[in-house]
Amino acid sequence: MAYRSLKTVSWLERNRVGKVDYIETGSGPTVMFLHGIGGGALGFKHQLEVFARAGFRAVAWDMPGYGRSDPLEDMTFPALADAMLWLVDQLSVDTVHAVGHSIGGMVVQEFACHHQSRLASMVLAQTSPAFGNPSDDFQKKFVADRLKPLQEGKTMADIAEDVIPELIAGGASSDALELAKACMNQITPDTYSAAMRCIVTFEGRDNLPRITLPTLVLAGDQDQNAPAPMMEKMASKIPGAEYVLLAETGHLAPIENAEGFNRVVVEFVQRHQQNLEL
Repeated sequence: MAYRSLKTVSWLERNRVGKVDYIETGSGPTVMFLHGIGGGALGFKHQLEVFARAGFRAVAWDMPGYGRSDPLEDMTFPALADAMLWLVDQLSVDTVHAVGHSIGGMVVQEFACHHQSRLASMVLAQTSPAFGNPSDDFQKKFVADRLKPLQEGKTMADIAEDVIPELIAGGASSDALELAKACMNQITPDTYSAAMRCIVTFEGRDNLPRITLPTLVLAGDQDQNAPAPMMEKMASKIPGAEYVLLAETGHLAPIENAEGFNRVVVEFVQRHQQNLEL
């Protein structure tokens, strides 16, 4: 796999960012993977080669502030969608099949609001169309609870040890557990804090009926962060969306149930790519 570093362009200059990095392998129609708060491009290691063998150019970005990508001055969903647009342009393609996991799925939804024509299809994996009610204290409490360990002096490695076992299903392999921890370990406290403050601002429920491209909504039956009933309801609001529930799967399906995740997503993307080529 080739690791590519990209240079500064206009939107990045506005936010004083120097580069966005991504992992790329394979050739063919482009499939772009967007990770969650505790992830990174590394978290899609089990997808990249599989999609390359299936005839796709597989790209996994490090969201601004993650990996070797420089941070945004202010992490917001419009800014993240701008970053995604810039990367799609840099890949020199008209459209991508976007696979967004958790907060990555929210970024894809934000992107679809403004640039739906640049998407061939989208997979919304273990994500949400909104995050709580801004009129109550839920959002403030969520952020405070998640950031309290940092304020108490814990490291990201400490947080990973506590959080990751709660995110994955009980039967996940030790390799899955270690990969998930490794992804979280490499996140800086500043980026983790910025992402937590960003995620609670998302509100995309009104936009779901306006999505007209092929969409797969993917849930895990043991996911407590993006519960299956909520994901199924989300799918019902998107015209023509498909809904799939993965068994024995927690919140980190690309890592803990890579085989099931890949089987469903590869089939979906292949089918809709073939429809484009008819």
